[in-house]
Amino acid sequence: MRTILLLLISVFSLQCFSQSNEEAAIKLLLEKESATWRSGDVKAHAECWHIQPYSRILVSIGDSTVIDVPPAQMLNPSSNSFGKGGFATNSNYKINITGNTAWVSHDEESTAAEGNKTYSAEFRMLEKINGQWKLVAQSIHLYKVKR
Repeated sequence: MRTILLLLISVFSLQCFSQSNEEAAIKLLLEKESATWRSGDVKAHAECWHIQPYSRILVSIGDSTVIDVPPAQMLNPSSNSFGKGGFATNSNYKINITGNTAWVSHDEESTAAEGNKTYSAEFRMLEKINGQWKLVAQSIHLYKVKR
């Protein structure tokens, strides 16, 4: 009985450790995607994505306008929205991993190069492609912080 209990504890510990590693890898990917968008590193940004036939990117900008961004722009973004500098901080991660798919929600505080801040609630869909997590879709909802 004791051997079975130890075996069950070991299996559970390995699953928790594995889940923790996957969550860490996903967070690193999302941080990389945010940083490369702001730095203008097209190649590194494209490496974060794997566009699928069902990929979709929706951005609601807070005035009831929703922008349906062509997913191909994640691989070859237009210069008017890409590489503007600044940085972002993600928080409040909620992650669900099921096999080779995951969904993540998080909050983002973006600081533009000139110091202006924007806030968004984001929902990301990922797939594990050749052992690496890649974004396949996202929904971004900009909002104003009430002070």
